[in-house]
Amino acid sequence: MEFDLHMALVILAAAAATFATRIGGYILITRMKSIPPRMEAALNAVPAAVLTTLVAPAFFIGGWESKLALIVALFIGLRFTHTWMLVAAWIVVMTWRHTIGA
Repeated sequence: MEFDLHMALVILAAAAATFATRIGGYILITRMKSIPPRMEAALNAVPAAVLTTLVAPAFFIGGWESKLALIVALFIGLRFTHTWMLVAAWIVVMTWRHTIGA
């Protein structure tokens, strides 16, 4: 594998952009005396948006075992802790792959 300068520059630019947005948000929030209600509502929506961006591709691109595991995790997560949700989804995927195949 040889060194690719273009790819290294892209990675460095992405790292700089990520750092700038994170530190910029921190500086903006720390300089405010109080957070406006609209901004607070937007910040409260961030975890759901991030979770959706992580789960949606797995659901729509993944196989049937992924879809079933996510549905099981949804219902388990409504009633039990995160650990049981992860264990249940893992059991679904492993059972599917060992009985039906990958």
